[in-house]
Amino acid sequence: MEIKSIVSPLSKAAIDDLNAGDMVKMTGIIYTARDAAHKRMIQLINQNLPLPFDIAGQTIYYAGPCPPKPGQVIGSAGPTTSSRVDTYTPPLLARGLNAMIGKGPRSRAVIDAMVKYKAVYLAATGGAGALIANCIKKADIVAFEDLGPEAIYRLVVEDLPLIVAIDCHGNSLYS
Repeated sequence: MEIKSIVSPLSKAAIDDLNAGDMVKMTGIIYTARDAAHKRMIQLINQNLPLPFDIAGQTIYYAGPCPPKPGQVIGSAGPTTSSRVDTYTPPLLARGLNAMIGKGPRSRAVIDAMVKYKAVYLAATGGAGALIANCIKKADIVAFEDLGPEAIYRLVVEDLPLIVAIDCHGNSLYS
């Protein structure tokens, strides 16, 4: 089976070319955000304040990386169950979020918003956080440092192995 190479931030044309079940290797910039960071981003949106990074066109990886050991860029960085942030996701998609990385199925509201805003959901392998960390070449905290591992990190990734779990047409590996 062919493995597609994709670059984040993803263009809408690249997203449109992805189909549920495709295996991909992602290179580029992604941001981490888990539950607490999502809650704060939605609070900022509700207060008409800017988000800590321009979310338009970006990819969010649902992960809370472990601290790095000496000589490492980052510690284990496995995916979090995505449904934990489903209530927060549609407003972020409305602001231009293009792609999400996590594990597990998504709600109907998220899938509907993905179709409406032409976004994609990519699955990372659960339990492979140490291997995923090897694909992370740089990691910097960009917001909410007080949240520790749940802070928002800007990651530079190279050949991050993923599967298109839900494409921008609503086709899902979970259904």
